[in-house]
Amino acid sequence: MGEGYVERNRAAWDRWAAGFAETDRPKWASDEPVWGIWGVPERELHLLDDVDGLDAVELGCGTAYVSAWLARQGARPVGLDNSPNQLATARRFQDELGPTFPLIHGDAERTPFPDAGFDLAISEYGAAIWCDPYAWIPEAARILRPGGRLVFLGHSVLAMLCSPEGGEVLPIEPRLIRPQFGMHRFDWSDATEFQIPHGETIRLLRASGFEVEDLLELQAPEGATTKADWVTLEWARRYPTDEVWKARKREV
Repeated sequence: MGEGYVERNRAAWDRWAAGFAETDRPKWASDEPVWGIWGVPERELHLLDDVDGLDAVELGCGTAYVSAWLARQGARPVGLDNSPNQLATARRFQDELGPTFPLIHGDAERTPFPDAGFDLAISEYGAAIWCDPYAWIPEAARILRPGGRLVFLGHSVLAMLCSPEGGEVLPIEPRLIRPQFGMHRFDWSDATEFQIPHGETIRLLRASGFEVEDLLELQAPEGATTKADWVTLEWARRYPTDEVWKARKREV
């Protein structure tokens, strides 16, 4: 595939947006945030601890339910997304459900924000997988203040290594299929994702000015369900489908 993955992913998410309009509505109304494709409760992960009063940005916000959770907990969020149709859904949810906060159409690899404008940058299956980490992670560092936090959740490395090769998204298998060495860009038939190994992520975060605070590899809760058709509960009870990185920008 060519280099136009930003435009390719925007077109894909504009097509998919209608399908997420109703499935994401309960997340806006939820009393407790749940994370990842299996809905792991916030009380187990503590991704939104101590956000009251913070200036926050959600990178690849989609329908912006994470930003809504942040606003309800006292943060001042801004949602940024590559898809106008996803942002249209987010604005409708703001009108119908509240709260309201700025929504910006843009690319997380090249944001329109000034240096050091935020205390927290967060992404759940947004920039975390749809943007090139070698571009969006340094950009997140640029817009964070010293001491600011970066939290991002996406596919686990193991899930990508167990994904069948080819252009179609097929159910992952309980065996290694893809090579880990050189993993970076995954071109599916309709969109492009990114994933790099843990060691590369650690080096990239440190080179971008972050200290790694934690890596959480998530197990699906017993009896959980998901709308994702590429993984089974049996697989996700044995191996992590999602992983969360927590990092903090070094003080000057």
